[in-house]
Amino acid sequence: MKRDAEQAGRLDLRALPKANLHLHLTGSMRPSTLIDLADRYGLPLPPPLPPRGKHPWEVFQTRYDTAREAIRTADDLRRVVREAIQDNLEDGCVWLEMQVDPTSYAPLLGGFEPVVEAALDAMRGQPAGLVLASSWARSGEHARQIAELSNRYDTVGFGLSNDERRGTVDDFVAAARTTSRMVVPHGGFYEGAWHVRECVGKLNAKRIGHGLKAMHDKETVDILVENDVALEVCPTSYPPLGVAEHDELPLRSLLEQGVKVTLANDDPLLFGASVTDQYVIARDIIGLTDEELTTIAQYSIKASSMP
Repeated sequence: MKRDAEQAGRLDLRALPKANLHLHLTGSMRPSTLIDLADRYGLPLPPPLPPRGKHPWEVFQTRYDTAREAIRTADDLRRVVREAIQDNLEDGCVWLEMQVDPTSYAPLLGGFEPVVEAALDAMRGQPAGLVLASSWARSGEHARQIAELSNRYDTVGFGLSNDERRGTVDDFVAAARTTSRMVVPHGGFYEGAWHVRECVGKLNAKRIGHGLKAMHDKETVDILVENDVALEVCPTSYPPLGVAEHDELPLRSLLEQGVKVTLANDDPLLFGASVTDQYVIARDIIGLTDEELTTIAQYSIKASSMP
């Protein structure tokens, strides 16, 4: 009876208004949609991500690339975006920012512009914004082209995705200076805290995707606070890739030091978790209070480009 009473008094995390600031297009796809599209085009389905053990980045990336092959037309892309928005609304997200690297979709859709236009068309009138991204594995010149594209369209950010070990921050300074949008790179996932510091200092990043290696580094935490840089933390992404266990994420310490911590779900297609699931992990495993979770939700909205 006492346990039931305690449960009844807890914050409804799904109903908590929040923003999802870290979600990739292919990774947002519903499993049922992937099955439908793969069947339509006679494509193989990616094998499930092994549920146990720690896996190298390539295990994840191969599955992601296989799933991405199922998005072959502008209608397919619009469908995935619309369904992701609907799923996030049902999950209590009042705003979604979806990251799209148009490079891999461009050959089938006829160029970068049709990819961007299809995504923006699906978002029209919806509580969502588009972040255009290049890859750490691409050249600085390629990233500059994506940055210019972000300026020409009604986007909300310019990002750098993929494994940050495949590029150097200096290569992307020109692209970051080219864009007039918020710069939101992945950083400090595998590389050390120095990588996050360089993303802030050299790229003028206003949000960092993940930032795991910065969480325990006082110098970098101070830089995040001084520059009002938010972290996009995605707990379910870390154990399968061997970078951090849930109870190793010092979210309370970061909040106490003034870091704008946000929670997002990255690639639910592969990691199988909603945004609310991230909040449940933060409460039930990391031990955050409902008040702290409410602060995180507020930070997610403040750190967004939500009008």
